[in-house]
Amino acid sequence: MRQPERDSPLRSDAQRNRERILEVALTELTRCADAPLSVIAKKAGVGQGTLYRNFPNRESLVLEVYRYEMQQVADAAAHLLTTRGPERALRDWMDRLARFAMTKAGLAEAIRQATSAPGSPAKPGPSPVVAAAELLLRACEEAGVIRPGVSGDDFFLAIAGLWQLAPREDWQPRAGRLLDLVMDGLRAGAGGH
Repeated sequence: MRQPERDSPLRSDAQRNRERILEVALTELTRCADAPLSVIAKKAGVGQGTLYRNFPNRESLVLEVYRYEMQQVADAAAHLLTTRGPERALRDWMDRLARFAMTKAGLAEAIRQATSAPGSPAKPGPSPVVAAAELLLRACEEAGVIRPGVSGDDFFLAIAGLWQLAPREDWQPRAGRLLDLVMDGLRAGAGGH
């Protein structure tokens, strides 16, 4: 019997199982980096065989949770641009990015464990999120609502304070103020202002 190729699309039920595993793993690994995989499988409503078919080991699950969350943030940028103006889309996306930053902080220990042993896979790079920021920045620049020439790298340096916030505290008000300051800075020198 021929085995399905690894890159072939999953059946809809298999895709739902995979996504449910990722959602539960995010919650459980954020709470405890050492959360047992058996607990994750049980809470996701799948057997351990299904979990291991999708994620052969803890490291692959942890890194896929991180990649999956990063891709969700990246995909939100294009969606926001279809539902609101560029400036509002950028600011709303920044709030989504802040939630991601706090999730990533909760996953930090699990990611460190997954990538620290010799021969471990590398932590995925931020390319999709940087590309999403570039998409939003270019849309805002074309609309004349932010200063021209701001790169994705500039943007991430400007918001680096997000990663200094403690995720277990009431981080939302501080993140909102920080992101409002960044937006004010982006607007300074804009063609439309």
